[in-house]
Amino acid sequence: MLQTEHLYLFLFILPIVSFLYASVGHGGASGYLALMSLFSFAPETMKPTALLLNLFVSSISFYYYFKEGHFNKNLFLSFAITSIPFAFLGGILDVDASLYKKILAVLLVFSILKMLNVFGVKNDSIKDVKLWQGLALGAIIGFFSGLIGIGGGIILTPIILLLHWGNMKTAAAVSALFIFVNSASGFAGQLTTGITLETNIFILVAVAIIGAILGSYYGSKISNNKQLKYMLAFVLAIACLKLMFT
Repeated sequence: MLQTEHLYLFLFILPIVSFLYASVGHGGASGYLALMSLFSFAPETMKPTALLLNLFVSSISFYYYFKEGHFNKNLFLSFAITSIPFAFLGGILDVDASLYKKILAVLLVFSILKMLNVFGVKNDSIKDVKLWQGLALGAIIGFFSGLIGIGGGIILTPIILLLHWGNMKTAAAVSALFIFVNSASGFAGQLTTGITLETNIFILVAVAIIGAILGSYYGSKISNNKQLKYMLAFVLAIACLKLMFT
């Protein structure tokens, strides 16, 4: 995947990314994709790698948030019913490498804004999501999740908070499971296209899991480290510019 000296640096940064994302209930695919872009991974390897990492990290994040009682099953189902088949559809499709980078750059903006707490204003007035709203949004987010190789949490969480369908902890718990099912569906779609994964990809998985366990525990029980999130937002901004203009 990388030359040895670059691989060590990548493996050092990877658990930091998984820690930060898991702390807010995310799998971290957008961060992994940004990191892989900075290290010049081949575009055809980025999507399946990010989805696989997402599966492990988001499941760990969901476990910790669920254990703390933050999960809303009805809110999750309103999005997941349509997101799963559309994520599979998106996973089957392939896009031009240049277009792939541009779409990813735009989606990374959501993650940057989330890390900067633009959507993090506390609101105690919680509203119920209407069925048609959940189904429509689930389909749209699911399709782009499978297409780009993300779980969709960077889009879903801000929407939940902006429309007051849940608080920060609820949004994190729902997004974690949403990311897992979409990543699984998107990854299944990728497998139907005949992709193959290198065996050393599981080294990345093991390293990411370490950060995920620590981040999930920290985020579900305590609070988020704003300084680290600002640092991640800065890294994502650099990657976003690199994707947009290269």
